[in-house]
Amino acid sequence: MRIGMILDKTYPPDPRVENEAVSLIESGHEVFLFCLKYANEKGEELIKGIQVKRYISNKFIYKSSALAYTIPVYSKLMSNKIRHFLISNKIDIVHIHDIQIAKAAFKAIKKTGLKTILDLHENRPEIMKFYPHLQKFPGRYLIAIKKWKQKEEEFIKKATKVVVITEESKQEIINRVGVHSNKIVVVPNTVHQSYVNNATFNQEIIEKYSTQFTLLYIGDTGLRRGLSTAIESMDVLKEKIPNIKLVIVGSNSSDVFLKQQVADLEIQDYVDFEGWKNENLFPSYIKASSICISPLHRNLHHDTTYANKLFQYMSFGKPLLVSDATAQKNIVEKAASGLVHKAEDIVDFTEKVLELYHVKVLQSKLGENGKSFIENEFYWEKTSKDLIELYANLNL
Repeated sequence: MRIGMILDKTYPPDPRVENEAVSLIESGHEVFLFCLKYANEKGEELIKGIQVKRYISNKFIYKSSALAYTIPVYSKLMSNKIRHFLISNKIDIVHIHDIQIAKAAFKAIKKTGLKTILDLHENRPEIMKFYPHLQKFPGRYLIAIKKWKQKEEEFIKKATKVVVITEESKQEIINRVGVHSNKIVVVPNTVHQSYVNNATFNQEIIEKYSTQFTLLYIGDTGLRRGLSTAIESMDVLKEKIPNIKLVIVGSNSSDVFLKQQVADLEIQDYVDFEGWKNENLFPSYIKASSICISPLHRNLHHDTTYANKLFQYMSFGKPLLVSDATAQKNIVEKAASGLVHKAEDIVDFTEKVLELYHVKVLQSKLGENGKSFIENEFYWEKTSKDLIELYANLNL
């Protein structure tokens, strides 16, 4: 098939889009990717077999995307571009990445009879509740989250098939929207089998933490990610584990609050804010760590998704400490790859760190279990098979 993927941002990077597209190409399909450009990038480019088609955007269009379900400007502008993309590339089936551009895509394919795959990378309406600009004027009044949820449900019903990241997300949609389970396919974000073998290591990073008991967090550092719990815990842990260090690799505009918390507790010597780093350096930080953490707060979004970092952590045989956000709790318990603490519970987080610190054999066993789980069960080449099968069973 000639698959037309629709993405409402620049490309690259987008690991999920790339992984899906490459796997579909390897199974015999052609993949054309509609995406945006804001600078002097090439209008067309072949990347890993993906036929990338970039359409000009600008700051006005970017900002209007937040109002996609408030006023029709963004969807109208995008639908004209998408229609051109579909016709000029003779697309057979449309694969829409997330709901921001879904209205425009459905508008573009109206009356064409083309089948659609709606790929929901996250529960966007739920996560929008935590966006800072939607909690104050004017965003709070201009962007109706309730409308986004209504539209998401409308597009789920309208799509030929829906792709989600977790079983928990699939079940939540079935219960909320009332669609049949066979309409939804789960394609988790996992790592490739080659992730560990192809990794390169920065010895400076590894040596920097070689003598310390390191808790590592990689990723977005927004307050809902729970790092405040880990930081508060460090004030106690530093008295019990003298060589302890919390290493945070990532960033967010809310870092100012986390750094102030560290300053107020006077634990600057025990917390390293490394900022955002190139993903090529992640393996070095993971290898240098003792425990890898994901202390997410509980909410409907976090309960139905998990971060790719969990599988990056496990790939290198590191024990995990995660909060009881449902999806990540379930996957860690299934793999027996870590301990689970109650979200936002500093005492429980602290106790679990101390348990791992004192019981070295537990550290090793959990790490080995996670590594085995990734190597034998939960790697991209295996988990993507349901996506390949979805396309194989579509009758155009």
